[in-house]
Amino acid sequence: MSGYLDQVAAIAWKDLLLELRTRERVVAMAAFAVLAAALFHFAIDTTVVRPQDVAAGLIWMTIVFGGLLGVGRTFHLEAVDGAFQGVLTSPTPKDAVFLGKAIANFLLLELVALIVLAIFTLFFGLDLGPHPWVLVAVIGLGAAGFVSLSTLFAAVSSATRMGETLLPILVFPLLVPIVVYGAGATGRLMAARPVAEVEGQLRMLGAFALIATFAGAVLFRYVVEE
Repeated sequence: MSGYLDQVAAIAWKDLLLELRTRERVVAMAAFAVLAAALFHFAIDTTVVRPQDVAAGLIWMTIVFGGLLGVGRTFHLEAVDGAFQGVLTSPTPKDAVFLGKAIANFLLLELVALIVLAIFTLFFGLDLGPHPWVLVAVIGLGAAGFVSLSTLFAAVSSATRMGETLLPILVFPLLVPIVVYGAGATGRLMAARPVAEVEGQLRMLGAFALIATFAGAVLFRYVVEE
C-alpha cells in the first residue's frame, strides 16, 4: 500500500514541479479570476443589487471557468513531447496516474479558488460570515469533485482533434450538482446562517467528490488505452 501511495505522490509531485517551472496554468487561471472579478464589479449596479446576494454564484462561475482553463491543459505539455506515453508505459498503475494528476490539479485549483475568494472579497467588500473555514471546506469539496471529473475528461478531449474545445461540452452537464450545492452553501455561509443549514450541502459535495474520484480512477485506464 505504501508503494502505491508513493507512486501517486510521485505523479502529483512531478506535475506540481512542472507547473512550478512553467507557471502556465496558475498564471492563466489567476489572471482569468482577476479579469472576471473586475468585469463583474463594473457590470453590477450596487445601487440595485447587493453584491452579497449574487456573490456566491459569481464566485462559483469564476472557479468553474477558471478551473477548466487550467485543468484542460493537464496533458498538454506531456503530450507535446511524448512524455505522457512514457508515463503510461511505466509500471505505475493507471489509477495511480489518475489520482496523482487529480491531486496536483486539486492543489492548483484550491489555490486559485482562494485567490478568487480574496479578489471578490476585495472588489465587492464581501463579508465571509462567522465561519470562513467552513466556507473553505465547501470550496475544497467542490474543487475535489470538479478536478476528478475534469481530469478524466481532459484525458478524453486531449486524444481528439477538438482538444480543449471539447472539454466544456463534456464536463458542464456533470458539474450542475457541484454548482448548485456549492453556491447554495456559500450563499448561506456568507449570509451568516448557522453551519447546521449547510450540513446537507457539505454531505452532498463530499459524496459527489468520492463518487467522481472513484469513477475517474476506474475509467481512466479505458480512456488512455483507447
